[in-house]
Amino acid sequence: MRKYFALFCFFFVTILSFAQLSSTSGKTYTTFSDVDYVFVFNGINAQTSITFAGPATDLKWYKYGNSTPIATGVNSLEQPENATGYILEDATGKRISFWVIDYQQYLATISSFEPENNPTIQCDNLKLLINANVPQLLYKTELGQTKIMPRYFTVKYQSQEWKDAWTKIDITETIELPATDLTITAPLCNTTFTLSGDQYAEALGVSPTSLVSSMYTAVSVKCHIKSILTTRDIPNEGETPSEKTQVNGSSPLDILFSSNANEPTAEYYSWWVYQGNKLLFSTRSEKDLRYTFIESGNYKVKLEASNAYCKDSGSIDIKVTTSALQVPNVFTPNGDGKNDEFRVAYQSLASFQCWIFNRWGRKVFSWTEPQKGWDGTIGGKKAAEGPYFYIIKAVGTDGQKFTRKGDINLLR
Repeated sequence: MRKYFALFCFFFVTILSFAQLSSTSGKTYTTFSDVDYVFVFNGINAQTSITFAGPATDLKWYKYGNSTPIATGVNSLEQPENATGYILEDATGKRISFWVIDYQQYLATISSFEPENNPTIQCDNLKLLINANVPQLLYKTELGQTKIMPRYFTVKYQSQEWKDAWTKIDITETIELPATDLTITAPLCNTTFTLSGDQYAEALGVSPTSLVSSMYTAVSVKCHIKSILTTRDIPNEGETPSEKTQVNGSSPLDILFSSNANEPTAEYYSWWVYQGNKLLFSTRSEKDLRYTFIESGNYKVKLEASNAYCKDSGSIDIKVTTSALQVPNVFTPNGDGKNDEFRVAYQSLASFQCWIFNRWGRKVFSWTEPQKGWDGTIGGKKAAEGPYFYIIKAVGTDGQKFTRKGDINLLR
């Protein structure tokens, strides 16, 4: 008999130690230290109760600090009191502690919620000023220690982000109240701010306290400089600028630079073009810039977008390749689409001249554009096979001079 009684006591202790208390309404929290449960109700009335999921035999219910039970032999505590701690005890002395809160007694009120009216400090960050009455939610341990329960509110507003184009985004920040201000990254577009909460209202299904600010006019400026290259398809040109995203290649490089600033916040634009440390060009009030790079070398294009309060900058490095010139020694103008013209291979030439002479020294052809060539005809008729003599004079965009003389064999 004693053995069975011991097993029964062990089973009862296990239930009391680990079985959950539950309530008829409200929310139950078990994450706070030094107390087993905190019950938060949206109002307490005659139907409000806290129930132990186990047998009621020998159960005793106490208020904190009282040695006389307020109820015995029952598994429910009816209409618990706000801001009160309780103890549930079994016959072996095992205890469960819990605290009761009526949320309706701690409703927050927000008087004002506005961005700070001081644009000179809003370029990177913006301070939101909060005037709110947010009573502290507290619980106490069985030993009388007071603990604060954090109350989290949400701040919602809009900004923009750059992903090859400006896109509006919704942003949510979290703030613990009471507090007098919140500093956020300055929005990149005009927006209102909504402060609402707290998490207990959301959990209870209560309409949260909420306030919308007046319209904020954005002043923060961000730019995203982007280049679009004018391409060309020239088979005999080396380092040909053939991709719109290129920032290097053979001269000339004609590039359109777009500022991509967050308009209308950005109002003014300044551009600078440098070759090394030397300023070559500058302009103001142009949202976009088109510039043609001629001379070989390394360049930097800088942009500053601004308004009366804020500014942002960006830059792109450009490289125009050094000049080069190579001359073939044979070409086959037979119409097969392969090596049908006598053309030089080149890059970054500022000027070019080529003369073709026959074996008797008579000029039969000439041209001044390096991307072109001789198709092996003289006066519209096919030239005879054999050697011809060429003279080439060219100057690179880096100042290098080229003089080439030699034979070119025409084969069909």
